[in-house]
Amino acid sequence: MSAQTILASDLFKKCLDFHGHLCPGLSLGYQAAVAGMEWLSARRAEDEEVVAIVETDACGCDAIQVVTGCTFGKGNFIYRDYGKTAFTFFNRKTGQGVRVARKAEQQDPIDPEHRQLLAKIRQGTATDLERSLVRAKHEKASKRILDLRPYELFTISEITVPAPEKARIEPSLNCAVCGEPTMSTKMVEKDGQSICRGCLG
Repeated sequence: MSAQTILASDLFKKCLDFHGHLCPGLSLGYQAAVAGMEWLSARRAEDEEVVAIVETDACGCDAIQVVTGCTFGKGNFIYRDYGKTAFTFFNRKTGQGVRVARKAEQQDPIDPEHRQLLAKIRQGTATDLERSLVRAKHEKASKRILDLRPYELFTISEITVPAPEKARIEPSLNCAVCGEPTMSTKMVEKDGQSICRGCLG
């Protein structure tokens, strides 16, 4: 499927609407999610049928949520702070799992000039021209990513470990320090008191 076809598709448009703009990270996440779901022969999760584990908190995670239906609220979207463009998907119905990770030989989708312009935007010093240059670079890099086949972008490997446990709904207890209701299983016992992680620092 070509980049133009993907960009015009309803599914990619939903990813764009959710994320807010077109960028290389969103495009990588879209490609990874579609590859993972196809490998699992899975449909978008209505509940917890599919689990996604993401190893980054970057743009691609928004596409993962839209394509797979995995969300923090349902407990089937799990974040691991590894800083990698890598995503693991499980199909609870079949017990199958797959990890989709960007290949080492794949060039960074953001070139040095692109990175410098993004830094200016973050600092609030970018001109209107520089902002439009970033949008153009985002589009060019995104199209390059979407024109590639998933196996060109990613290493796709079967996972043999079991899927994570289903989300648990636990009662809340009031933190002994701040008094705020906190899920009991997320609290820590200290000096005989149940304390939330926020108060523990």
